[in-house]
Amino acid sequence: MNRSTGRRLTAAALTVVAMATGTTACSSGGSSSAKGDDSGTYTIWDPYPQFAKGSAWTKLLDACGAKAGVKIKRTGFDTSDLANKTLLAAQQGNSPDVLVVDNPVVSTLAEAGVLTTTDENKLDTSKVDANLLAAGQSQGKTYGTPIGANTLALYYNKKVLTEAGVDIASVKDWASLTAALEKVEKAGKKGITFSAIGTEEGSFQFLPWFWGAGAQLTQLDSTQGESALSLWNDWLKKGYAPNSVLNNTQTTSWQEFATGDYAFAENGTWQLANAEKAGFDYGVLPIPAATGGNAAAPTGGEFVTIPVQDDTGRYATAQKLTTCLTSTQNLYDTDTTLSYVAPTEEVQDKQIAADAKLKPWVDAVRAAKGRTSDDLGTKYPKISEQLWKAVQSALSGAESPKDALSAAQSAVK
Repeated sequence: MNRSTGRRLTAAALTVVAMATGTTACSSGGSSSAKGDDSGTYTIWDPYPQFAKGSAWTKLLDACGAKAGVKIKRTGFDTSDLANKTLLAAQQGNSPDVLVVDNPVVSTLAEAGVLTTTDENKLDTSKVDANLLAAGQSQGKTYGTPIGANTLALYYNKKVLTEAGVDIASVKDWASLTAALEKVEKAGKKGITFSAIGTEEGSFQFLPWFWGAGAQLTQLDSTQGESALSLWNDWLKKGYAPNSVLNNTQTTSWQEFATGDYAFAENGTWQLANAEKAGFDYGVLPIPAATGGNAAAPTGGEFVTIPVQDDTGRYATAQKLTTCLTSTQNLYDTDTTLSYVAPTEEVQDKQIAADAKLKPWVDAVRAAKGRTSDDLGTKYPKISEQLWKAVQSALSGAESPKDALSAAQSAVK
């Protein structure tokens, strides 16, 4: 484990590092210098700049530091900036001791040689749900542990469905969902809204349908993938979904649902607080797979990782800090604050006991899948870009679903 971080950075990582030199972090609670002033100070970087000093999150960090007998120097970065800052710090031999990072970025940092494995740092991940842990795995090795997860499901407006004569219990697969949308449209209401924008958000929202058809990201132009894109395409053609989905972010899609005119909206746990404020009775349904059961939706959320250090004597304390942050009680408190579902069954059950409305979200997370799972690692961003381009091309009428996905697969190769 005694190895130079800078030497291990790959060419691909250095390209990202070069891009990072012109960026500015949005920070709270400390400077962006990774190493503390002395060996008794440990640095933690996270993607939560919204949590200022004195917040529950920073108090937790300080408490874990006190338990480990060290002081904490914490910096909160914008999510989009954190990976670049981390790669740059690694190049300079100045990595933070503990890094909390968005789960799709873990494999990029791991392949760049920035992170230690759980075999090396002795983190215990035995209680973590395997499907969630997979987002932090690359080439058979695990890098860190999830602090929590969010994912997608279907919010539904109970009044709209009742007036259209739809029993939500009947919605079990694509056929019954489409039949419900038809009833809603005939009743003069709007069917379903989602985000199909030409960015990662569009891919993120399409994946439950893609995976729910049995498709794999390694073969975008499969018949299963075509059936998923055809489903969305048909919804637009029949007026069950609005053309605005082509430009909708997950935020603007939610705003459409919040008008009270739509029966369904595909969105995430992060909208729970807004759902309570919407002014109408709502429910949540895990996204159904094509022939029934819950589709695998992609996981969001962060991993707590331990970057490579030249001074390997720091790992033991970094491990204590990480273990503290992901203890049962601290996971429960943190995930409640972040509107996350916990990564362990024990804490998930505790969340449901405290709030029964979380049950469908826990079910959705238990069926979820990491975007970089299946050992895709750094291949995922290119695949995702071609996938959202295919969705845009098909839904705009430029190409058929089959041709759009064939072009996407060719581009990936």
